[in-house]
Amino acid sequence: MHIRNYHPDDKATLLLLFDLNCPQYFAPEEKSDLQTYLDTESEDYFVVECDNKVLACGGINIQKDKNKGVLSWDIIHPDYQKRGIGKTLVAFRVERLKKIHLVEEIGVRTSQFTYQFYEKCGFELKEAVNDYWSPGYDLYDMKYIGAR
Repeated sequence: MHIRNYHPDDKATLLLLFDLNCPQYFAPEEKSDLQTYLDTESEDYFVVECDNKVLACGGINIQKDKNKGVLSWDIIHPDYQKRGIGKTLVAFRVERLKKIHLVEEIGVRTSQFTYQFYEKCGFELKEAVNDYWSPGYDLYDMKYIGAR
C-alpha cells in the first residue's frame, strides 16, 4: 500500500470511487461538491494505491481562522473496506496535521454512516445535525482526541 499526492489525472478514478460508495455513504447530489473540491478547494489530497490500483483517497484542509485541520472527502473502494486502508489513511493525515504548527485542533465532518469508524480512530462527536448533507444524510461534526 502506497499513499501519494493526488494528481488531476486521478479525478475520473476518484469520481468512480464516489459512485461505488453512493448512496450507501454519500448522497448522489454530493458528487458535484466533490468535483468542485478536487478542482478548486483541495489543499492536500492523497490517493492510496496498491499494485497500481487506486483503492482510496482523502485530504486535509486548514481553517486558518480557527487554527483547525480538517480531514476531507475520505472514500474507500467498497471491495477494500474493513482492511485497514481507511485507518491508515486517517492516521497518515492526522500525523501530517500534527506537524503543522498552526493547527491546534483536528476535526472531521462526516455522516451517521461512518462516524463510528472515526470514533475508532480517536475522534469524538461534538455535534449532529439532521439532513445536513442531503435528506437522510446527517452531519456528524467530530474532534480528534487521540488514538484509543
